[in-house]
Amino acid sequence: MTADDLAAAHGLCRAVKWPHRIEDWAFNLALGQGLIAERGGVVIGTGMCWPYGPDAATLGMVIVSPDCQGGGVGKRLMNGLLDALGDRAVFLNATQAGLPLYRALGFAPIGEIHQHQGAAFSVPVVALGEGERIRPIGRGDAAALVALDAKTVGMPRGPLIAALLEEAEGVILDRDGEPVGFALLRRFGYGAAVGPVIAPTIDGAKALISHWVASNPGMFIRVDVPGDSGLSEWLDDLGLVGLSPVITMRRGPEQPRSQTPRGWAIVSQALG
Repeated sequence: MTADDLAAAHGLCRAVKWPHRIEDWAFNLALGQGLIAERGGVVIGTGMCWPYGPDAATLGMVIVSPDCQGGGVGKRLMNGLLDALGDRAVFLNATQAGLPLYRALGFAPIGEIHQHQGAAFSVPVVALGEGERIRPIGRGDAAALVALDAKTVGMPRGPLIAALLEEAEGVILDRDGEPVGFALLRRFGYGAAVGPVIAPTIDGAKALISHWVASNPGMFIRVDVPGDSGLSEWLDDLGLVGLSPVITMRRGPEQPRSQTPRGWAIVSQALG
């Protein structure tokens, strides 16, 4: 996949009713690599992957044209991406339709991601802990955010966080002068996405998400949260309605990650 393929890839994305803008495709490609499947010069399939250091990676944006599904195109794309990633542990988020292929390639389910979205909100006040406040991200905060992210996801994602900080708005959960969490809001799909969200407690995560929802009344906002986060019912009550979950899968060894702080929302289903 090259930049010249993005228009065709975006068209294929629209054909299967995925929300990504061509700018979202360009952002993804700048951070990783991709493969294109063609038939008669026409793009019929895509797949992308993002190495995070020597030990782990995520994989996504696997799309096959509805007219060409069931013919092995997806498997060939997956095998090409997995060959490029070598011995890394690989994570992906699978729809029900993709589960049989991913299982056959050695992926096993390890959780769920619940997608929530909406544009009409009822935002309660979330009390912060003692010594905590929410403040804008400053120029000197980048290194602390990269460290928080790496600790939380178990992968070194410095280039991803740096790229997000270039185009996203961000706030920090500060405790006695120290960053203990953060949340980013960026343009994505039909509106905006909140993520990643990292915080030491669920109340901290709620406060960070509430900040963005309350600051953007009427904006279409999407938040993708782990199924075990305990946030789904609360998000539904806010007006961010849950859709069918996707299945988080892993091939390879588990990556050690912190539980305090923890990740309460991902960047995207592709990037993790």
